[in-house]
Amino acid sequence: MVGRVSATLAPSRAPAPAPTAPRRRTRVLALPEARWAAVATAAFLIGLILDTVVGAPAWVYGPAYAIAYAAGGWEPALEGLRALRQKTLDVDLLMIAAALGAAAIGQVLDGGLLIVIFATSGALEALATARTADSVRGLLDLAPTTATRVPGDGGPGGTGADDDSVGAEETVPTAELAVDDVLLIRPGERIGADGRVLDGVSEADQATITGEPLPVPKRPGDEVFAGTLNGTGALRVRVERDPADSVIARIVTLVEEASRTKAPTQLFIEKVEQRYSVAVVAATLAVFTVPLLFGADLRDALLRAMTFMIVASPCAVVLATMPPLLSAIANAGRHGVLVKSAVAMERLGEIDATALDKTGTLTEGAPEVTDVRPLPGSGLDADEVLALAAAVERSSEHPLARAVVSAARGRGLRIAGAEEFVAEPGRGVTARVEGRLVRVGRAETATPDTEPGTTPAPPAPTPGATIVLVTRDGTPVGTLTLADRLRPAAPVATAALTALTGAAPVLLTGDNADAAARVAEATGLTDVRADLLPEDKVNAVREMQDAGRKVLFVGDGVNDAPALAAAHSGVAMGRAGSDLALETADAVIVRDELAAVPAVVRLSRAARRLVVQNLAIAGSCIAVLVVWDLVGHLPLPLGVAGHEGSTVLVGLNGLRLLRESAWRSGAAQEARG
Repeated sequence: MVGRVSATLAPSRAPAPAPTAPRRRTRVLALPEARWAAVATAAFLIGLILDTVVGAPAWVYGPAYAIAYAAGGWEPALEGLRALRQKTLDVDLLMIAAALGAAAIGQVLDGGLLIVIFATSGALEALATARTADSVRGLLDLAPTTATRVPGDGGPGGTGADDDSVGAEETVPTAELAVDDVLLIRPGERIGADGRVLDGVSEADQATITGEPLPVPKRPGDEVFAGTLNGTGALRVRVERDPADSVIARIVTLVEEASRTKAPTQLFIEKVEQRYSVAVVAATLAVFTVPLLFGADLRDALLRAMTFMIVASPCAVVLATMPPLLSAIANAGRHGVLVKSAVAMERLGEIDATALDKTGTLTEGAPEVTDVRPLPGSGLDADEVLALAAAVERSSEHPLARAVVSAARGRGLRIAGAEEFVAEPGRGVTARVEGRLVRVGRAETATPDTEPGTTPAPPAPTPGATIVLVTRDGTPVGTLTLADRLRPAAPVATAALTALTGAAPVLLTGDNADAAARVAEATGLTDVRADLLPEDKVNAVREMQDAGRKVLFVGDGVNDAPALAAAHSGVAMGRAGSDLALETADAVIVRDELAAVPAVVRLSRAARRLVVQNLAIAGSCIAVLVVWDLVGHLPLPLGVAGHEGSTVLVGLNGLRLLRESAWRSGAAQEARG
C-alpha cells in the first residue's frame, strides 16, 4: 500500500523478510561443564546398575563410581578451593567433603548421587549463560556489515544506469561510517546506520526497535534506525550517530549490563551456604577431635564424625527446595509455559508489580480488517468493497495488504484477477480489475485523480487504527479499517495480574500514543507510556524497582530484551518472540496464551509455600539426627536411613505440584494464601 516503489520505475525486487537476530546456538556438548556432567551421570548410572541390579562385586562397579566422582567433582572442588583462597567456605566444598566422607564409610551411592546433582546443576547454569550470550552476539548481525555511501548531493535512486551518482557510489563497512555520511538505501535493504532521511519516500519495518506492528512511512526529515528493513522505496539517509552508538548497539549493551548487574537470585540453601558450611565443617572437626582428646578410639571417632557429616549434609535441604520448583516447572511445561530453571521459577513467585509490552504481547502483533464500509452511491456492499480491495492487494507484499486478502478469504469471497499493478511509495497501490482502475491507499493520501468533491471525509478513526480508501475509476466506493487485534485473554490476564500484585500493570510500548490508549482502554490499564525506545523501557522498569517493587516484565521483541533482562522476572511470548527475547527471559509462553502468565505466577507461589514446608521437615530431621549423634550413639545404618528417609519425604511432598489440580487450583490457593 504505502511506501512501495512503482513496478514501472524500478526493477522488481522481492522485499527481504523482517529482520530477526540470526540463530546462534551453542551446542550443549560444546560446553565443558555439560561434557563432564554427562560423563559423571553415565558413569554413576552404570555403577548403580552394576551395584544394585546386577549385584556385582565392588571391584566391578567401583571404577564406575570413581569416574563419576572424578568427572562431576573436580570442578566444584576447584571452586571450593578458590573460595578457600579468598578466606570463604561455600557449599561446593561442603558437598565434595560430604560425598567423599560418605564414600569413606561405605556410602558410595549417596556420595555419587550428590556429585551428579551438583554437576548437572552447574551444566544447566553454564548452558543458560551461553545461550544468552549467543543471542546477544546474534543481535549485532541485525545491522548490515556494509553500506552504500554516496556523495552528499547524490540522488535517492541509484538503481538505474542513467543515475549520475552511480559512479560515485562506494560500498564501505558500516563500522567505518561517520556522522554526516550519506547512505543510499535501496528497496529491500537493511538500513546501515541511525540517521535521518534526506530524499525519497518509503517505509521501514522497525518492529525490532520500537515494536510497532506495521511498517512506518519514511519521508524527508524522518528518523531511521540501523538494522531496520527498508520497504520498496529508495532512500538517501544522512548518518546522525556513530555505528557504535546506534540504537541496536545500545540494545546489546543494555542486555549485557542488565545481565551482569542483576543480582543473582539464589535458592534458600545458597543464601545461607557460607554460615551453614562453616558450621558443619567446624562441628564435624569438633566431633572428630574432641573424643580423641578424651582418649576415644580413632576409628570410632572417625566413624562418628563421618556419620555426623552425613546426617548434617544439606542433601535433604537441597531436595526440599528442588522438587517443588522442578515439579512446578514440569506442570507449567505441560500447559505451554517453559520456565528455564528452578531459580527462575522461584523469582516468579516474588513479583509484586508488572509491566507489559503492547505489540505481540497484549495484541496479536499483526493487522486485521476490523470494519468495511461501502460509501453511499457506490452501489457496492461491504463484501464487494473488500473483494475489490483484495483483488488489488493480492499482488502486494505489504502487511496491510496481506490482512485485506486474508479477510476476503476468511469471508469466502471470490478474488478477481488484477492487471497493470503499480505501487507508489507513500501513496498506495493501483491495478486494473475487470477492466476498471482500482486504487487502494491510506485515506489521508487520497490522490488528486478523484473528481473534485467526490473524496469523502474518512470516518473518525479508531485510535491506533489505519483507514484505507478504495476508489474505482476515480470514485471512492468504500473504506476499510485495519488495526492490531487485541488478544482475547488480555483483559482477563491484566485483571488477574492486578489481583496478584495489588496494582494494575504498567503498559510500556514503542508504539504511538493513540494505539497504546486503545489497548489500555480495552484492558483496563491506566498507567500508559508510549513512544518508548528500548532504553526507555529499561529506565521505566528500573524506576519501579528503585521504588522497592519486584517487577515482572512481559514482552516479545528484540526491543523488549533489555527490559526482560533488567526486570526481577521476565516472560516472553514464544510463538513470534525474537530469539534474543526468548533467551533473555526467565520463562517463555510457548502457545502465546496470555492467561498463562498469572497462572504460572500462582504456581510459583504454591511451590514457594511447599519449599517452606519442606525446609521445616528437612531441618527438623537433621536437627534430631545431629542431636542423637552428639548426645547418644547414632548407629550409622540408622543415621543413613533417617537422612535418606527425610530426603524421600520432602521429595514426595514436592512432587505434589505435578498434579493437574495444582495448575487449576492456583487461583484458589492464591486467594487462601
